[in-house]
Amino acid sequence: MRKRPATLGWYGQLDATERRTFWACFAGFGLDSMDSSIYALVIPALIATLGLTRPEAGYLATAALVGAAVGGWGAGVAADRIGRIRVLQWTILWVALCTFGSAFATGFAPLALLRFGQGMGYGGEAAVGATLISEVVRPALRGRVASAVSSGYAVGYAAAVALFPVIASLFPQEFGWRVFFAIGLVPAAAVFLIRRFVPESGLYAESAESAETAGRAGRPDAVWRIFTGAHRRTTLMAATLSTGIFGGNYVMIIWLPTYLRTALGFSTATSAGYLAANIAGSLVGPLLYGQMADRVGRRAAFRAFLVLQALNVGLYVFAAPGLGLLIGLSFALGACQNALASGMTPTFAELFETAVRGGAQGLCLGGGRGFGSMMPALVGLIAATAPLGTAMGLCALSAYAVAFAATLALPETTGVELGSISEPSPTSSDDPSRPWGSRQAVGRDGKQ
Repeated sequence: MRKRPATLGWYGQLDATERRTFWACFAGFGLDSMDSSIYALVIPALIATLGLTRPEAGYLATAALVGAAVGGWGAGVAADRIGRIRVLQWTILWVALCTFGSAFATGFAPLALLRFGQGMGYGGEAAVGATLISEVVRPALRGRVASAVSSGYAVGYAAAVALFPVIASLFPQEFGWRVFFAIGLVPAAAVFLIRRFVPESGLYAESAESAETAGRAGRPDAVWRIFTGAHRRTTLMAATLSTGIFGGNYVMIIWLPTYLRTALGFSTATSAGYLAANIAGSLVGPLLYGQMADRVGRRAAFRAFLVLQALNVGLYVFAAPGLGLLIGLSFALGACQNALASGMTPTFAELFETAVRGGAQGLCLGGGRGFGSMMPALVGLIAATAPLGTAMGLCALSAYAVAFAATLALPETTGVELGSISEPSPTSSDDPSRPWGSRQAVGRDGKQ
């Protein structure tokens, strides 16, 4: 067998199935990100042509986040019952259809419904893709590969940003936003590629076969198992971590452009430099997190990036940096944001057994998005009586502090063999530094 070039790093160590699964999840994440980013770019056109108010535009953003919370858990549960690949295909197709349907919206109500549906698909795709890639990749590489999938977010975001000026130059505003939404149907093509080239997770197939043999297939108690016994504490801590990370990230993602324009007085052209640097950071961050997590552990990596992000936020909103420093901070902000988000993918997969992994992943990620979406609204309330930068700093730093506290209670899961994870015992949660249940820890090289 020909040895793969060492210059490819961890990618060169993947076998054919791992590579195909990686690209399927990366593409799904990136294409869904592109569809979701379209809305943010056409908000001014929606306000101008459909007569939406600014609060209504905000409600549409919230509708997508709430939809992601619902869809994440629902799709995860479905993936535990009928398979990862099938649900991944459905969620990608659903996002594409909802985005395409938005091109024909005539007002706030239909857009709100479509945005909710799009959020459901996006939340579901993220949860199921995270479960699939974590189950397919071997333990020694799981942190790097599963985290790297989140770099697809930056690629999809960049694709939307690149397409926007092209469409704006070809079509008038009142028609251009409809064309932009219609392009969102393109990701549907990924469904056929996934169906043709990507196999089902072997762990899921084995678990489903065992459940069927034991007469447990399709039992409803599996849905609620993550709320019982030792699982309850795991679920609570994972959802708390997700809430803190998404809450802090949403504060900066949603309010930072406004802060740049109103508080710092930057022009639209100057803000474009921030956007480019932020996208570049979002691409690199998951790669950095994955390298660190596989070497020093999941919890240590989370803590390091949370501290770095807190320092970054503090400099942004309290130090009023100049343009030169701001570009560097913009890169660091995007890197830390996506690094933290990507780190939850392998970590949550390693906390639960195969029979409930999809539902647990979906609930923890979706719940974090849902509760985290309250933080930007809190910024608006505080900013009514305080400077915007102060409100942003207080809310973002508080959210990241909550996430840091959650890492203190989460068990370390680096190197865990997913196939050996079983139902946790009530007494196995006494030491938060160890995985719960009968997990079989393995070394960094994948050996016991």
